Amino acid sequence: MQKQLILGIETSCDETAAAIISNGKDIIAHKVYTQLEDHSPYGGVVPEIAARAHVEKISPVVQSCFEEANISPDDISAIAATCGPGLIGGVMVGMVYAKSLAATLNKPFIAVNHLAAHVLTPRLTTDIEFPYLCLLVSGGHTQFLLVKSAEEMETLGQTRDDALGECFDKSAKMMGLPYPGGPEIEQLAAKCHSPENAMKKYGLPRPLMGTKGCDFSFSGLKTAMRQHIESFPEGPVPEHEAAELAHAFQVTIADTLLDRCRNALQMAKTVMGEDIQRLAIVGGVAANRFLAECFQDFADGNHLNLYIPPAVLCTDNGAMIAWAGQEKLALGLVDELDFKARPRWPLGKQADNR
Repeated sequence: MQKQLILGIETSCDETAAAIISNGKDIIAHKVYTQLEDHSPYGGVVPEIAARAHVEKISPVVQSCFEEANISPDDISAIAATCGPGLIGGVMVGMVYAKSLAATLNKPFIAVNHLAAHVLTPRLTTDIEFPYLCLLVSGGHTQFLLVKSAEEMETLGQTRDDALGECFDKSAKMMGLPYPGGPEIEQLAAKCHSPENAMKKYGLPRPLMGTKGCDFSFSGLKTAMRQHIESFPEGPVPEHEAAELAHAFQVTIADTLLDRCRNALQMAKTVMGEDIQRLAIVGGVAANRFLAECFQDFADGNHLNLYIPPAVLCTDNGAMIAWAGQEKLALGLVDELDFKARPRWPLGKQADNR
């Protein structure tokens, strides 16, 4: 097989990222400029600040990839870029840069769906084959997908309101924890010395748990967290109290995700007419080790092989964009330079209600 090198560019939110991979699944360059310090004072991503940072950093980040890989731009086989969904200002920066480079070098341009890139990441890091059931959990999306191929994905269920990553971040912000809140809550929960007491003290809702289908709802959980936090006495919250609440929060989320996953697994088997033996968890929240351990127990009990990318590839990165581009290129799918950025780009068709 002729060696191909794919450049991937990601600018959909607050990471300016680029990577170069080979079709042998080797990541030969991987660079990420994080805007964490830019957005931390605001407790979340500010679109205007993000777009300006992308403009400033996109060229240095891409150039550093070429230097790390010790290749010239002419050695690249194709250029892939996130073209949605995401913050449209940031998406435009990466997409236009990629198109300009593709036109200058006379190389194929590949428009990548940011969500599809997350979903396909396990195929970059493992030998997972199609089909597989995938749970995508990030700051903006929470959904179950039946992944039949690199281009055919079926949505089995999704959140009806807040994404799980947003629920983590907003709850952390209410607790006075730094942004991003997901890792902060995980670290705080690990300090809980009395899990039983925590679960007795903090009863949190599990919306839709026990119902048909595999949709989610997290707005009620976020509201309950606010009510508990507001009930604390004035002044700094004792660490043991905050740790118990964080533990209860994580356990509640794990219980909800696993309940929904049981239904999603049955739906996937019904759709495919065969036994589904592979489960993947992707997106930023997939980096949570507590949830990963819960899903490993679930997978073992249901005779599933579990696939979770390394933490560095769970959050937004250029390698996943390059790999999604490689998957499309292998199918002979390239895009014209007039491809338009999409602030919304739903992933997969919606499954029938089963």
